[in-house]
Amino acid sequence: MGQEWIIDVLADLKTFAKQNELPLLAAQLEETALVASVEIAAKVDDTSPVAQGDYAGTRSILTSTGSGRRA
Repeated sequence: MGQEWIIDVLADLKTFAKQNELPLLAAQLEETALVASVEIAAKVDDTSPVAQGDYAGTRSILTSTGSGRRA
């Protein structure tokens, strides 16, 4: 199963957030699941641009959450 279990955990947390009227948390968990999916997929090929943080999709996801700034 590897690291895919975290996607299920995030989905459960998102369901909890929605059921408890925590829409901002639910939205953040959805974005977090996307980031986790990208990073897990990148582990398949450590030489891919995604694994190196150069994938445009990763930058846009991280930028939209405010954590995509580079030093």
